[in-house]
Amino acid sequence: MERITMAHGAGGTVMSELIKKHVLKHLGGSRAEVPLEALDDSAVIDDIVLKSDSHAVKPIFFPGGDIGRLAVAGTINDIAVMGAEPVALTCGFILEEGLSIADLERILESMSETCREAGVYIITGDTKVVEKGALGGCVVNTSGIGKRNEALERNIREVKKHRLFDARWILDSNLKSGDRIIVSGTLGDHGLAVLSSQEGYDFGSHITSDVTPLNKLVMRLLNVGGIVAMKDPTRGGLSNALNEWSEKSSVGILTYEDKIPISGDVRAACEMLGIDPLEVGNEGKIVIGVVPQRAEDMLAMLKQTKEGKDAQIIGEATGQFNGVVLETMVGGKRILAPPIGDPVPRIC
Repeated sequence: MERITMAHGAGGTVMSELIKKHVLKHLGGSRAEVPLEALDDSAVIDDIVLKSDSHAVKPIFFPGGDIGRLAVAGTINDIAVMGAEPVALTCGFILEEGLSIADLERILESMSETCREAGVYIITGDTKVVEKGALGGCVVNTSGIGKRNEALERNIREVKKHRLFDARWILDSNLKSGDRIIVSGTLGDHGLAVLSSQEGYDFGSHITSDVTPLNKLVMRLLNVGGIVAMKDPTRGGLSNALNEWSEKSSVGILTYEDKIPISGDVRAACEMLGIDPLEVGNEGKIVIGVVPQRAEDMLAMLKQTKEGKDAQIIGEATGQFNGVVLETMVGGKRILAPPIGDPVPRIC
């Protein structure tokens, strides 16, 4: 009898197969504008963007963040990358018997601080308690809603100056040949920070999570204009995000290894562990697809911000092949296949 494994929640091909083969067989079927079946970062119905996200990161505190900050930022970011303005959140706690009240207070304070930072607040929720040993501390579910906004409309008008574009939202399926691919900063920081806490690794450096709400940055990007696709590259990292775009947009993507920003500490740690940093999840970065005429302006704006100071144009969409191809630092090319799953378990 087939059973659920950790790989089924790791954001790669195994999880994708589970959702497509089993979940979508029973759920979905709505008339939503962006339905469950689209498997985008959020859904859209009657111009309301809706997202639900459960967080089971282990441990619940890690360098640079905790489960509370992760829950708030993660849901806000998934709404924002659709081009929507996040307006409110819900929160459901599943607490494990024995969790200290001091740890709960610390999580709540972190959530409150992150809500203030984003300008998006929790307005309703729920709390349950389960037996000791079931969770590793707690699980937090956050759901959120967002709405259309003038920045999104302005962005779409800019896209239409340069090519045909009939989408009303920023979707995985919007990429076309010639569009440039930008990442907003260094990759792999979050996954390696969580892994160091899980396993007690000392990488000889201080790698911290990048977890942060990005809704205000996204609004600035939309005001520059020209964005056709955005993604929060969490489980499965950049590799998974680009392969989802390629599949849904029916376009190839060529990326350049020497342009992909990865910190020296993360690169060294990944080499030590035999992990591909392009498959490691992030919680404070965005992958952006933009029409070529606006790519340099988008990059210049990003580099003026704290969140985007390490941003780079890393590639482009192409009609010359299918899938994702990485041009290596020595000039060769290899297929950047979708990962089976994120190599770091329980990062979000």
